Amino acid sequence: MADIQLPHGTGAPSAKPFNPWPVVIFIILSILAVLFLAPTVGVLFSSIKTTKEIAFGRLWDFPTSVYWGNFADILSNPSVQGYFVNTLLITVPATVISITLGILNGYVFAKLPFRGSGILFLVIISGMFFPPQVILIPLFRLFNGLHLIDTLWSVIFIHIAMGIPICTLLMRNFFATVPNALREAAILEGASEWQVLTKIALPLSLPALAVLVTLQFTWIWNDFLWPLIFIQSDEKRTVMLGIVNLKGQYSVAWGVQGALSLLASLPTLIVFLFFQKYFIKGMTMGAVKG
Repeated sequence: MADIQLPHGTGAPSAKPFNPWPVVIFIILSILAVLFLAPTVGVLFSSIKTTKEIAFGRLWDFPTSVYWGNFADILSNPSVQGYFVNTLLITVPATVISITLGILNGYVFAKLPFRGSGILFLVIISGMFFPPQVILIPLFRLFNGLHLIDTLWSVIFIHIAMGIPICTLLMRNFFATVPNALREAAILEGASEWQVLTKIALPLSLPALAVLVTLQFTWIWNDFLWPLIFIQSDEKRTVMLGIVNLKGQYSVAWGVQGALSLLASLPTLIVFLFFQKYFIKGMTMGAVKG
């Protein structure tokens, strides 16, 4: 029988060469994820174990039984309740005021430029690049002269001041993307600048506001440095200071600290979940054309 010759190029398709990079990247990301989650797992294990188990080195052992006494101690502790109240009294007004001032500043710089506004904008956002440690002593002396040491006002004021640059930058960049035709049409219809801001610009800026609220609330709630410097009495401590200062009868109460750490993370988690839809949209805005 004569051999059948296949036409050139009609043979079985050759297999694609194996690309190892996706596997390598997956392994690297998996290792990083494990390293990132390890402290969280350790805190979770410590919160559901007794001090005796932790002291005997059984922190990383998978718990055979869950001990809820640490959470009960935290929830029944009046000092801890005061820590949460103090943190809320600092975080909420500082977040609201800094974002409000950032909105006003951003709208002016984006839609109402004036002579020297570019330089003033650079001066404001330059506050983002100063290390906090550089201004610790001047601020302490200033607040001490104003009799604000060991008050919540000192921490509120510093967080407002530290939040204005980032809020101004983000809102200015967002308002710059709002078409000027919308503002001009509203003004022709008799709207004031305040109405343009509140009725047109702000409803369009929900993604940017969600990003700001989430970031500001998280940064302020989790802040440790400024309360450590300006707060001295136990009844005015924030929850982050409270975690460090929780102690047992003879040693550090690791289980109680772990339980408080988990409870302290819940407000920021709730804020993120509440603004998740707009937060992701705001973070990816401008990444895709069209």
